[in-house]
Amino acid sequence: MPSFCKTRRVKPLDSFIIPFRGLKPGIHRYDLQINNVFFDHFEHSEIREGELSVHIDLEKEERMLLFQFTINGQVSLPCDRCNEPVLLPVNGKERLIVKFGEEFTEQNEEIQIIPESESQFNTAPFLYEYIHLLLPMKRVHANDDQGNNSCSPDILTKLNELLQNRVPDPRWEKLKELGMRNEE
Repeated sequence: MPSFCKTRRVKPLDSFIIPFRGLKPGIHRYDLQINNVFFDHFEHSEIREGELSVHIDLEKEERMLLFQFTINGQVSLPCDRCNEPVLLPVNGKERLIVKFGEEFTEQNEEIQIIPESESQFNTAPFLYEYIHLLLPMKRVHANDDQGNNSCSPDILTKLNELLQNRVPDPRWEKLKELGMRNEE
């Protein structure tokens, strides 16, 4: 389990625990829904609202489990520009290999080792991580049909005022001068 994902053990996340002991070898399919309740159970989550569907293909083999996750939906995050909520699509596929060993270890981001005594696997912290990895780097409102910025007009006006009234920092000017001298 990723170390930064501290989950509190509560009933709403129990649906993300996959019992594998007793499953026959082969592919087993699961469909799960993620909503605001899911994100509330993770400390420091920047996502507070979202509706996503997750399809899991679990291939059980004798000495390992292969999870194929398909994630589709959208989440709401503050816009990087105006800080108003913006809906962002989240779509992608991820893979996780779970092998059996003596103790919990992470070989790499795609391979986890769990004790042979385990009978179930909690997918919630991995889904949380995958959703965040699927988010775009730039989180801003899309332009409208006319190509105009659709951020909050009040915030955009204030940002433009601040930019026009900004006094340049003299330290940056000195650095620019040094950079020009080095280019000569």
